[in-house]
Amino acid sequence: VQLQASGGGLVQAGGSLRLSCAGSGSTFSSDGMGWFRQAPGKEREFVSAITWHGTTYYAGNVKGRFTISRDNAKNTVFLQMNSLQSEDTAVYYCAVSRDRFSPMSRLKFADGFRSWGQGTQVTVSS
Repeated sequence: VQLQASGGGLVQAGGSLRLSCAGSGSTFSSDGMGWFRQAPGKEREFVSAITWHGTTYYAGNVKGRFTISRDNAKNTVFLQMNSLQSEDTAVYYCAVSRDRFSPMSRLKFADGFRSWGQGTQVTVSS
């Protein structure tokens, strides 16, 4: 299983970016997908997840600004990020769940995932 994240870049505060994560080597229609991020000097933190059947969940500090979605036909998960703030600056990682049909309770933590993409840098200038 390989994941390729893209869509990061430099954006001004208040701007938007759309991250994509394309998977290969397996189909993910039965898997949960998630996004995490890691800022310099900080631990990796949960951002958002989507279950195999489309239920979504967000960290409190991005709820209402970020939207996760998936296109199973393209084996791709997206993260639409609006109203970006300097605090959103980080490397964003996508991941596929460790187990098929994982409930959301397993997808809020890094150990619920088995494969990770290489990360894409998001930098928000204030």
